[in-house]
Formats: sequence, structure tokens, C-alpha cells
Amino acid sequence: MIILDGKQGGGQMLRTALALSALTQKPFRMINIRSTRANPGLAPQHLTCVRALKTLCDAKTDGDEIGSQELLFIPSKFKAKNHTIDIGTAGSVTLLLQSLLLPSLFAPKPFTLKIIGGTNVSHSVPVDNFSNTILPYYRLAGGVETRLIKRGYYPRGGGEIEIAFTPEINRNNFDRFDDFIKLVSHKGFILTEKGNLAAIKGISHASDNISPRKVSERQASSAQQALSSLNVPVDITSEYRETLSTGSGISIWSAFEKDIEPKPRIGADILGEPTQTSEQVGQKAAKLLFERLQNEAPIDEHIADNLIPLIGVLRPSKIKIPHFTDHIMTNMEVCKAFLGDVYRQEENIIMTNSPI
Repeated sequence: MIILDGKQGGGQMLRTALALSALTQKPFRMINIRSTRANPGLAPQHLTCVRALKTLCDAKTDGDEIGSQELLFIPSKFKAKNHTIDIGTAGSVTLLLQSLLLPSLFAPKPFTLKIIGGTNVSHSVPVDNFSNTILPYYRLAGGVETRLIKRGYYPRGGGEIEIAFTPEINRNNFDRFDDFIKLVSHKGFILTEKGNLAAIKGISHASDNISPRKVSERQASSAQQALSSLNVPVDITSEYRETLSTGSGISIWSAFEKDIEPKPRIGADILGEPTQTSEQVGQKAAKLLFERLQNEAPIDEHIADNLIPLIGVLRPSKIKIPHFTDHIMTNMEVCKAFLGDVYRQEENIIMTNSPI
């Protein structure tokens, strides 16, 4: 039984543990879940992750209730079945996907999930950046495609996405996890150089009730103007959608001239706020992307955080990150509990060793 102490970590620890438990079929117990937070224990967002994986791998659980600071999770083999997951709040759909991606990519057959919640909310990667800067790396493991049905802003959420998985390797065919790891080792990758910037792409979005104010267009225009100094094509589309809550934001990401797969990707995003003009929102997004592009790393810190479990499974792999964050360090520690001491560090480079 793997024992994890959640005292120093947040929901990230739980999401990564659930993903790797479902994939490795190793049970775990987490104690002191978010015990130092103002609202300790499992929140609705975290409980949704637990119950989604419980359904998808017939897990036995104890402590899966709001406010619980201890959770027991004993998975069985992963099942591939179409399923709708409603977070019930504006909780982030992309944070939920951190617990679902890896096991779903090695499911017995293709299947589709519909997830309802927040698609563009604070403290999480928006669905646009997720689809364009994170999923391309996970496609090395198996087929996965997303479709945005409806946007969901804070506080009511109500956004909807569909994510379809087309697995290439069935984890359930292997009684020993080590045998599975050896089979997928050819999918490991190296991502340490950036190459020349070729273009900037993105999407500026807003709820349709504020379309008369041209919010989306103004965000996009100000970002494009601010990024013009990079001397590459900048293509930021504008859109409006019917939403439950008023909101807006902009997501942008880079394309590089690098003849490798996976290609380098760096992104940035800003949500609109009542205290900021649309022009300020676009300018802030451009400034953030420009700052991240100055780093030699071929990915940003949010992509790096999401790649830690992936390179622990697809190994040997090597990635260069902009800097170490608490989330990256926490993810590595949780992954080691399930995968063993597979990570090595050299300055800002993280490597995983080859399966024996």
C-alpha cells in the first residue's frame, strides 16, 4: 500500500496519485489531504476526480466525501466506457483531466467522456491552451482529441467539452506493470531545444452578452499589436459563445521551426476582469508570452508540470524546463511513489531512465 502525506500539497498530489494508481493498478492511501488550507480536505472539484476514476476502474474507496482529509483508493482494471462527468461547479475541466488522461490513453478500447464545469477559470490551464500546448505531447501515448461544446466561466461554470480517446496499447493486457512499461518505452522523447519562433496563434473569447462592446476583438487586437515586435505571423481569432456567466479571456501559444516531434510549445493566457479594459487583457497576455519566450526552455512551466507523469511512463525521456516550481517538485515525488526512482535532474533538465 502506497502512503502519501498531503499536508504540504494540494489537489495536484491527489490528481496525480489517482492517475498513476489507475494506470499502475497500485492502491494508495492519502492522509492529511490539504490539511494546511483554510478549507481542508476534499473539495467538490477533488471529489469529482475521485468518483470519476472510481467509476472508470471499479475502485474500492473509503473517505470519498466532502471535507475528508484521508482517502483510500484501491483500483481494479480500467474500463473504457462513455461517461458524463459533471463537476457541478465552475471547477476546472482541465484539472480534472490531469487525473484521467494517462489511464484513459491505455484503455481497452476507444471511448468518449463529456465533462461539464469551468473551461476558462482562474488557477488552471484554459481548455484552449490545454488542447494546443499539452495534448500534443500526450498524443505520443495514444490518440486523444477534444471538442469544446460550451464555454464555462466563473462562478456558474456550465462549460462542456468532449474528449475522445483512441488507445493504441491496452494496459489491462499486462499483469506486471514493468512489462507494460517496457512495451511503451519506444514512445519516450527528447525536448530540450526550442528552435526559431515561426508564428503565434491563439483565440480571444467572450460571452455573447458582451459582444456589443467588441470585447473579444479588442483583446485580440491589442495582443497582436503588442506581439508585432517579434516579427512573425500572429493569428488570434475572436469568438463569442452563449454562457451561464459573463466572462472573457485570451489564450495564445507559439509555433517553432523545429523538425522534431513533439514540437516545442509555449503558451500564455489571461482572463478578463471587471477592473481591466479589454486592451489591458490582451496586452497582459502578450507580455506574459513574451517573457516566457525569453527562456531557453522549449516549454513553459505549466506544460512542464503536466509532462512529469507522462515522461515517468514514456521513458527514457528528457525535457528542459524553465525553472522548478512547487507543483513540478510535488508531481515528481508522487510519481516516484508509484513508478520508482526513475527521475534524474541536471540543472533545469529532467530525465527518466530506460526500463530495465
